[in-house]
Amino acid sequence: MGDVAQRLAEIVGDQHLLTGEAVTEDYAGDEALVGEPVKPRYVVKPATTDEVAAVLTTATEHRIPVTARGSGSGLSAAARPHPDGILVSFERMNAILEIDTTNHVAVVQPGATLSELDERTAESGLGYTVYPGEMSASVGGNVGTNAGGMRAVKYGVTRNNVLGLQAVLATGEVIRTGGKIVKTSTGYDLTQLVIGSEGTLALATEITVRLHPRLTHGATVLAPFSDLDQVMAAVPAIVSSGLAPHILEYIDALTMAAITYTAQLSLGIPDKVRDASQAYLVVGLENRETDRLDDDVQALGELLSGLGATDVYVLEGGSARKLIEAREKAFWTAKSAGADDVIDVVVPRAAMPEFLSRAREIAAKTESGVVGCGHAGDGNVHLGIFQKDPAKRASLLHDIFAVGMELGGAISGEHGIGRAKKEHWLELEDPAKVELMKRIKTAFDPAGILNPGVLFD
Repeated sequence: MGDVAQRLAEIVGDQHLLTGEAVTEDYAGDEALVGEPVKPRYVVKPATTDEVAAVLTTATEHRIPVTARGSGSGLSAAARPHPDGILVSFERMNAILEIDTTNHVAVVQPGATLSELDERTAESGLGYTVYPGEMSASVGGNVGTNAGGMRAVKYGVTRNNVLGLQAVLATGEVIRTGGKIVKTSTGYDLTQLVIGSEGTLALATEITVRLHPRLTHGATVLAPFSDLDQVMAAVPAIVSSGLAPHILEYIDALTMAAITYTAQLSLGIPDKVRDASQAYLVVGLENRETDRLDDDVQALGELLSGLGATDVYVLEGGSARKLIEAREKAFWTAKSAGADDVIDVVVPRAAMPEFLSRAREIAAKTESGVVGCGHAGDGNVHLGIFQKDPAKRASLLHDIFAVGMELGGAISGEHGIGRAKKEHWLELEDPAKVELMKRIKTAFDPAGILNPGVLFD
């Protein structure tokens, strides 16, 4: 391994290669609640695409596992490295290379964070609309997991907002896919294949993202309901109303109590209403004109009242911002409350009531706790799982995932499979699809060095 260390130092420089005690716990994993952190043998911090290519060429030559890392904010253990492997940290490749106001795109390196990109694009009145709940997340990490977030109901997820990539294959070959164009019918769509592949096919070193004009006027409406089924029934009516909400979230009563307590947030809801509420809808509206926004808020309030809402509250700016921030940090609230896992099953919107009902029934049978919230607009359900016994928890998760897939959904809507959910996915997924994915993996990565243990054994 001395030869490998010397070669890696030659590629990235001695100061940008970490080994032994210099490898800190920060590089040992991501935010997944399951599994133990693992320190890699090497951490490399490349500064250019050429350096990434040279690192991967060396890794393939010596059959050394490689794991890519952005900010380490993932929830599926896809950034947990191999103990004998190389961790490629993109912390030095964090530049925002271009803001193209004519084509409404930005070109960024994978280590750039969402907060950095948001600050730069704001100067031009534009914005990147993928907000997965953690603004310290990197754009490269978004690509790896096909991150979504609350605004997906209007703007879509990462794959709807990434137009092109520069990526390095395990062999060291550099490819470009897509570009500053919004449509193409020229061969296979390699951009979309790499997005969501969790570092198992290629390492993105340059990302071209779509930007949208910022709408300067917004309002947040909170509607408590006495029954969760009423919430779910209200969602399609809101989506089809033409009001085009950019946020459409459900929060169960227990989660709402937890996140408002943690954020020290008072929403001004009378005790009588709060005590009778089983769930809430949070609806965000935006517009370029105040008068039009006011009309939309009025129409939404009337619609929600007709759909069974106990009351309708238009939150003031500070309260609205704090509630959205608290909802985005629901994972941290669940973690601090002792959750043993957090999952993000996605089902068709119409199937959400049945999915949630059956998930609660499964939890009751195993004496487990299941609470949560979710992106009601796109059927993405986030559940905090409270079950200390590993065997019972594994059975519970397997059954919940199976129900989600039975109803036409998928195990993960935006967190990815990683290592955390791999066994469940391999047991429940169509074997023909898994085998096809393995053949694709082999075509991209013949030596099998890219994130082994993620998705596949």
